[in-house]
Amino acid sequence: MFNKKNIAIVVVLVLIIAGLGYWQYKESRSVQYSVVYLLTGEVYVGKLTTMPDLVLKDGYILQVTKDPADATKTNFQLNPVNQALWAPKEIHFVEKNVVFYGPLLPTSKIAETIAAQAK
Repeated sequence: MFNKKNIAIVVVLVLIIAGLGYWQYKESRSVQYSVVYLLTGEVYVGKLTTMPDLVLKDGYILQVTKDPADATKTNFQLNPVNQALWAPKEIHFVEKNVVFYGPLLPTSKIAETIAAQAK
């Protein structure tokens, strides 16, 4: 019943599963802030995971507002998603609605703003 070939297959499968589990754990521990730009023009920033689908945690929405002092200028605001009326714990994106996504540099203005808010 258990010949060498079956044992070898089981060992290889266990090693593959353990390797995938370790890789997923490592990825989840090193999550940095990313930006997600949607077809609707909305821009979200947060901790993005891409497996098994696009999920954003600790999210912020980037909103453009008119400068009250000068109507020709615009300002940007980072508003935490958990303070919105709908206040989700996490956001699951449908990939066909995403124009692009990618990690933020730690030196970007948004990353610096989030780091300052965390203090």
